[in-house]
Amino acid sequence: MPRKLNFRRIIILFILLFFLGCNKKYDLFHSKSKWMKAYFEEIKSNNYPNIYAISWWHEDFDNTYLTINSSTHSKKTYQQLVNDDLFISSCSFYNNKLIPVDGKIYHAAFPFFAGTEDEVTTVHIDEFEQLSKKEIAWAYFSNNWMDSLVFPSNSVDIIKNNGKTPFIRLMFRSVFEENQADPKYQLLDIVNGIYDPMIIAWANEATNCGTNILAEFGTEVNGIWFSWNGTFCGGATTTGYGDANYPDGPEIFRDAYRHIIDLCKQQGADNITWFFHFDVNDDPEEWWNYPTYYYPGDNYIDWIGVSTYGPFQRGDDYVKPKELISKAYQKMLDITKNKPFAILEFGVTEL
Repeated sequence: MPRKLNFRRIIILFILLFFLGCNKKYDLFHSKSKWMKAYFEEIKSNNYPNIYAISWWHEDFDNTYLTINSSTHSKKTYQQLVNDDLFISSCSFYNNKLIPVDGKIYHAAFPFFAGTEDEVTTVHIDEFEQLSKKEIAWAYFSNNWMDSLVFPSNSVDIIKNNGKTPFIRLMFRSVFEENQADPKYQLLDIVNGIYDPMIIAWANEATNCGTNILAEFGTEVNGIWFSWNGTFCGGATTTGYGDANYPDGPEIFRDAYRHIIDLCKQQGADNITWFFHFDVNDDPEEWWNYPTYYYPGDNYIDWIGVSTYGPFQRGDDYVKPKELISKAYQKMLDITKNKPFAILEFGVTEL
């Protein structure tokens, strides 16, 4: 009799825990490993024919546990998932521009170049490839402006000498604090040519760096956490700059990015593949903050990229990978149907 009673209690307790879990932001049966499997299953489906690259954000800043080896189980799962001929580890170029490979997906990563995202070393690249048991096509890192914009020659050489393609994030910031206007840099100053000399110098070094490079300006532009978000340069107003029918914030960003690319082209930096990078979620969720408003245009941009993270911390909202990717894909299609797409950042904590 006592055994039967205990067994019933266990069953009742399990049912209660199950329904409690379902009422939370994520249920008891989610795990990082399962999230990875669901994400890769969705990527490998036939639903997203324009996605030709994925890049894992391998870092544990603020105890987010985004690294692929945050647990032994997660590491093994990632190894199994990328051990597929679908994922390739060498970039293909035509006329110095990255091109998609039919039926294949580039495997890339930000391989833990520290919290400043610019401490590029061979050790970090090797460690990620040993952990994943898969080589990466490109190594993703930040080129922080800080006091001034300087071309990251040493970082590019390290990545190039390791047989990878350098992917440079032009980070227009003088501080790392988020959710605020930058105390030094303003996008309108780029448009007005204030930084032309340093951009031209950067472009000249890029031209002569001895390799094809990938680059982006305005990472996750529709996210208020970065100072180049439209919130900090006009937002929804339409009377302070340019087209009276266009939101000023996105319009200023668009023109700043165009100006950078124009200057680089004028210096002969034709070895740069330019990416436009947004986040799957608009923050703030306002009509003017939709990624399409920030887009420089097909004549400027070569690839469209997106960030699609799962929860950063336990308790964060859980969105199924299928919902994340389908949402991101629709936004990419809204921007343009004429360019290849890339998942430039994705990852998830230990759930």
